[in-house]
Amino acid sequence: MFYKNTFYKTPLFGVLLFLLFSCSGGSSDDPSGPVDPEVIVPSDLIFTVDLVGEDTNHPNGDGSGAINVSASAKDATSFGFRPGTGSEINNTTGNFEYTYSDNGINNYTIDVLAYSKTGNSIKTSKEITVAVSPNTNLVWSDEFDVNGSPDPSKWVYDIGDGCPNLCGWGNSESQYYTDRTDNVVIENGILKIIAKKEDYQGSEYTSARIKTQGKFDFKYGKVEIRAKLPEGGGTWPALWMLGSNITSVGWPACGEIDIMEHKGNVPGNVSSAIHTPSSYGGTINKGNKTVSNVSTEFHIYTVNWTVDKIEFSIDGTTFYTYNPSNKDSNTWPFDANQFIIFNVAMGGTFGGSIDPDFTEGIMEVDYIRVYQ
Repeated sequence: MFYKNTFYKTPLFGVLLFLLFSCSGGSSDDPSGPVDPEVIVPSDLIFTVDLVGEDTNHPNGDGSGAINVSASAKDATSFGFRPGTGSEINNTTGNFEYTYSDNGINNYTIDVLAYSKTGNSIKTSKEITVAVSPNTNLVWSDEFDVNGSPDPSKWVYDIGDGCPNLCGWGNSESQYYTDRTDNVVIENGILKIIAKKEDYQGSEYTSARIKTQGKFDFKYGKVEIRAKLPEGGGTWPALWMLGSNITSVGWPACGEIDIMEHKGNVPGNVSSAIHTPSSYGGTINKGNKTVSNVSTEFHIYTVNWTVDKIEFSIDGTTFYTYNPSNKDSNTWPFDANQFIIFNVAMGGTFGGSIDPDFTEGIMEVDYIRVYQ
């Protein structure tokens, strides 16, 4: 008892206690000890939205659907933008451009997020009203009002059977394409592409394929074509488009938009299709519509191509829309110019067997108009 009390009162005990706590206690200066990361939360997030073309006469923009967003925040290293129609887009500049495509006057909620270097974020939102007008500015057309051959300032020809590089034009087709007026001619305001049964250059059928490649191409817009389709088993008329970069990237990387295709073996079954690296040949990206009098009356075949979807319609009725949720080079090679093609093929993988009694089939086109 005497020893214990004496120990607590000695100076040595105090020294031992000092050393004990000095060695065992945690210290912020000790690099081996746990260090809590600094949490940084952005603040003072503000952003502005400018509707392109907005003025007193156009309070919801000029009809293009385009907006410009500018954001800033204290302690922010990046920003996220949610335009109300899709996924979040991120950048470090705080500046964001977007174009809405739904026609009419529509309300959207824009969310803007600011992120710090520690991953913390804040968000703010705004409601906007945006006007999107249908494509009404006529940028290119052909009314086919001059008799004779197609206007050489607008159209060129594919000639031959596709050999030696693409025999049968890649689809086992049976025709030989020419630039003769026997196969393509304008008469009384109507372009006629005429498929015939005749022996010519080793083929049993002739026809024509005209295109605007090197003369006219475009990106985004509405194409209207008023046409009457040929009769006859094995006929394969098509109104379609290809990416102008086909000479550098090839097919299907260039993308293909089939505005109208028709099987003479299935009268009235009109189809539209999309060909991309993710779906080509036997594509799954297609729609069909039954039209009872495609070969006896004219109908208007339309494609409306925007930044995020491609819509197909006949006589104003939309029957197929292509709008993949994930847009990349495999599913959406449609952010580049395309040119226009008209042709009538015979047989092949789509046209099928040719009626042995077939002699002639004519596709008539009243006009083509491209709007943006």
